[in-house]
Order: sequence, then structure tokens, then C-alpha cells
Amino acid sequence: MTRELKQEYTLRITQANKTQLITILYEMALLYVDEAETALAAEVGRAGLKNAVRRIQGCMCELMDSLHMEYEIAQNLLQLYLYVNREVAKAALHGDAESLKHARPILEKLLKAYKQIETQDTTGPVMG
Repeated sequence: MTRELKQEYTLRITQANKTQLITILYEMALLYVDEAETALAAEVGRAGLKNAVRRIQGCMCELMDSLHMEYEIAQNLLQLYLYVNREVAKAALHGDAESLKHARPILEKLLKAYKQIETQDTTGPVMG
């Protein structure tokens, strides 16, 4: 992630409500999937791939931590997050681009859904 993107995400995070924070995490995870795919395609070694995978898994951990498990949908989301985690771990372990291709559509669909929810969330920023 470039320095400019980091600054942009930092600004967005400071101004985001709860739903927007989730959306940002999906966007960041997808950005790191791009980085992982680039690292695999360039065959520059596993360091770039492992860094990207670690960041994707960090996003997944944050998303898992945000779940309210008393709701049934949270159970379903948890299963999706765990699946994405497994697939990106396979990508890092085996240098397998196919595993990243399994994770991407899930993240894209969840991002799309949360973008729709975001339009309905009128709460203020989490950070005061």
C-alpha cells in the first residue's frame, strides 16, 4: 500500500461510522489480495506474498472481532471469514494463485453488500 493510500485510509477511518469501518476493512483486504497476486505473478520471492497474506488475515481478524455472535448472520459471516483466512493461508503456503481467486469474490460481494448498508447508516463517526 502506498504512503498516499495509507494517509487516505487513516483519514477515512477517523471519520467513519461503524458500517464504514467494515467497508474500509473489506477494501483494504481486497487491496492486499491485489498485492498478493502481484507478488505471485512477479515471482520475486515469498516475502511480498507473505506480507500481503498477513495483512489480509489482519483484516479478517478485525472483521471477526467486530461480529456480534448473538445474531445468526454473524455465524454465517464468521464461516466466510474463516474460509477466506484458510484460502489466503494456502496461497502463502503453496504459492497458489488459485486460492486467492477463491477469496476475492467473497470479499467483493461482502463489500458490495456493506456499501448498500452504508447508505442507510446515518450514525456519526466512531472516533469523537
